Amino acid sequence: MSEENRALALRAAEIVNQRNPELIEELYPPDFVWHGPDRDIRSYELAEQSAYMFLAAFPDAHITGEDVIAEGDKVVRRYTTRGTHQGETEMFGPPTGRQIEQKGITIHRIEDGKIAEEWESYDTLSMLQQLGLASEQ
Repeated sequence: MSEENRALALRAAEIVNQRNPELIEELYPPDFVWHGPDRDIRSYELAEQSAYMFLAAFPDAHITGEDVIAEGDKVVRRYTTRGTHQGETEMFGPPTGRQIEQKGITIHRIEDGKIAEEWESYDTLSMLQQLGLASEQ
């Protein structure tokens, strides 16, 4: 079971890598919860909006898996997201053309073959500094 859960958690990166937010409905049940550093997301609509917004800002974004540990109903994935700020969004403003490299860790809880819950941890401040949108101190 851990190997199946591991494969499912790895597929979550395809939402970004394949530019396919519609995968959310395939990988997550309707009552899933994403616990992000700044807010929780609890619906397909909000999750897809968030993914589309990120892809609009970073159309070349790519997630590379660094480590994956699966045990029981949990999978922990350490990853790096890289991309170029090429699109204007409310969150990131006009494109800067700057590259980002953001490290993160996600804990996925698997239930009935779907990702029922995720806890995300990533360094938003570092990304904003890389974009020149926050000062480095």
